[in-house]
Amino acid sequence: MFEPTLALQAAIDTVLVNAPGVMSLLKDDPTRVRAGSTRPDKTPCVIMSDGNTALHGHDYTAQRTAWVYLDIHVWAMGEDAQDTAKEIAGAVMAALDKRSLDIEGGYCDHFRVTASRFPRDPDPTYGHGVLSIEALIRWIV
Repeated sequence: MFEPTLALQAAIDTVLVNAPGVMSLLKDDPTRVRAGSTRPDKTPCVIMSDGNTALHGHDYTAQRTAWVYLDIHVWAMGEDAQDTAKEIAGAVMAALDKRSLDIEGGYCDHFRVTASRFPRDPDPTYGHGVLSIEALIRWIV
């Protein structure tokens, strides 16, 4: 069975944990890149949202396609937390830019970061950034 959101999260995770620029900002701890939907238990970190999938139908006769949308949340803590979140977000974008993603069990025909925003957290010690992602994923059925 193939689920495109999980496949995209896994591919992004692989890119980020193998990106020295990202890992150096995340204290060289690959567990700081994960999927989830809560405020982090340790910072700095990168958390991929559950996302959503818009099934696009069949491509040819044995392939299925879907648009996958998800947000990547960047969290930091401390005196310059908002600036640190922006720096991490920049490193994440650089790691993902102009890169083809290896999708286990499928193919990524289109991938891009579509937006970035940096909402203020109610707790001023937290810095928070959000990168929005879109991808067109194709797999054999």
